[in-house]
Amino acid sequence: MQQRKLGQMGTPVSAIGYGAMSFTDFYGPATEEGSEAILAQCINLGITHIDTSNAYGLGKSENRIGTFLAKQGKQAQDFFKIATKAGITRDADGKRKFDNSPEHLRASLDASLERLGVEQVELFYVHRRDLDYSIEEVAETLAELIKSGKTRQIGFSEIAPTQLALANAIHPVGAVQSEYSLSTRSPEMGLVKRTKELGTTLVAFSPVGRALLTDTPIDYETCQTLEFMKVNPRFLRPNHARNIEATASFRALAAEMGHRTSSLAIAWLLHQGEHILPIPGTRSIEHLNELTAGADIALTESDLAAIEEILPIGWCHGDRYAVGQWVGPEKYC
Repeated sequence: MQQRKLGQMGTPVSAIGYGAMSFTDFYGPATEEGSEAILAQCINLGITHIDTSNAYGLGKSENRIGTFLAKQGKQAQDFFKIATKAGITRDADGKRKFDNSPEHLRASLDASLERLGVEQVELFYVHRRDLDYSIEEVAETLAELIKSGKTRQIGFSEIAPTQLALANAIHPVGAVQSEYSLSTRSPEMGLVKRTKELGTTLVAFSPVGRALLTDTPIDYETCQTLEFMKVNPRFLRPNHARNIEATASFRALAAEMGHRTSSLAIAWLLHQGEHILPIPGTRSIEHLNELTAGADIALTESDLAAIEEILPIGWCHGDRYAVGQWVGPEKYC
């Protein structure tokens, strides 16, 4: 597995990470045995960066990683460079809210470390911004957590390039996490450039477009069984069928080139910048192998042009989030 540098500290990590939301039931039933099999295969494949959050299954993802690490011992703990997140919580009525207070972030990181069974994570993100606190205040809180030795680097999820610059002026920001793929190109409106300028890693989640950019796109009936997908505009009728049709030529191109579609989608993303780190998630070892193969694909300028011609920026039908899902992520231009 080729290596990339994570953040200004330059921590070596695999060019492809793993998104551990898939250890919960977000995209379908996930088991502890299946999750541990995925982590074992990550070791086999050389995938060293694991991304999770205290919000994924209300701690289930972190617990499953922690259980695996406890069974494997110190060698596995040293192998993985773990990132986790905090900032999403719920009020007394169970309604989702955001909390970036120093007390909440400190307590959340402590709880995450306990679930993971480690004394320090590589990267601690603010998962969603709480507008009761300026981003400069939040960056100061995160800087204190670095001083405490409980995280080596800090990051933010789904923030604008301008906010990144403000936070980075307080303390170097190791990573910004954002959705980025051939179906979501919004980071190219400033975030790709700004992260590169600052030496901040752009961690790309949903790099295969929530399965649109694979050989087996998720079908409409399955979407209707999943809470997130059944309201997501890209997977509602008629957008779902239009997006399946729009990506058919990309699947044909991948086959013509001798690759699986997800492998080619990952390869395209890796070619967008040395500071970009995709974190696909999957419950399938076969699919994990396909995704990882993307790191071994060298694309020529003509290959990139062919991909761009088939899936030009703006091709995807429907917004990437429903109205309620847009609460929290920062839009920018």
